[in-house]
Amino acid sequence: MKNILKSLFIMLFPALAMWILVTTLINFNTDNQVLHSIGNLISSSTILFFFAKIFIKSTARTSAFLIPYTVSIGIGFILNWIPFTVENSNSLSINSTLLAGWFLYLFWYSTLTSRNSKKLIVGNKIPEFHLEDASENAISSTAFLGKSTIYLFYRGNWCPLCMAQIKEVAQQYKELEKRNVTMVLISSQPHKFTESLAEKHQVPFQFLVDTDNKVAKQLGIFHKNGLPTGFQALGYSSDVVLPTVIITNKSGEIIFADLTDNYRVRPEPATFLEIIDSNKG
Repeated sequence: MKNILKSLFIMLFPALAMWILVTTLINFNTDNQVLHSIGNLISSSTILFFFAKIFIKSTARTSAFLIPYTVSIGIGFILNWIPFTVENSNSLSINSTLLAGWFLYLFWYSTLTSRNSKKLIVGNKIPEFHLEDASENAISSTAFLGKSTIYLFYRGNWCPLCMAQIKEVAQQYKELEKRNVTMVLISSQPHKFTESLAEKHQVPFQFLVDTDNKVAKQLGIFHKNGLPTGFQALGYSSDVVLPTVIITNKSGEIIFADLTDNYRVRPEPATFLEIIDSNKG
């Protein structure tokens, strides 16, 4: 139930900010309480700018608490409360809703729980699992033994942070080739989306599909109802994988595992290279 609420929240919250921005602009000239209107504009536009930046600009990660945005929304909230009058209670409640929604986004929606997978502990062998390529051919994880391997589990083409992260890694493919590293990108999205992603980047990576999230469940990184409401109409399943990075050595031993507890906080490609370089031999 919690994940369904999150799925609804992430679609409704930006829509609410947009509605408040538009209605405030329409009524701005007839509003006698200018500070209230300015406060609403600052708070709503800050929220919309943040989400627009994630989708428009290639943003692979953010800070956990998004301090500049939080401060800006807080300023809008304070302006909205100056001066306080009963007549302006409606405007005050609107801005309070924006502030509450922002904190829900930071500390509730962004948080990924149950991330202590006992199967992905550094020093353990990665369990054998089976995936499919874009043509639905079966691929066993044992095929990657003999080389250092980076497994990057991403939520799908719909996720802007995932796409930005993959773009970053693709730009480092020459460095990965020098180190004889196999890069495996895994999602449970339909094969056609994975094929489209592979065609877009044209790099010598393995673009694979975890059908029905079987591997995600096996490794303990399954995210039920993790898809934002509405994206099902584009052909995606409601269930996705939690963003995860695993690096193994030539014998399949896990030498690095990033099970982020915040979907916006992800390791940089330079970290992958450092881990590979420090585990040579």
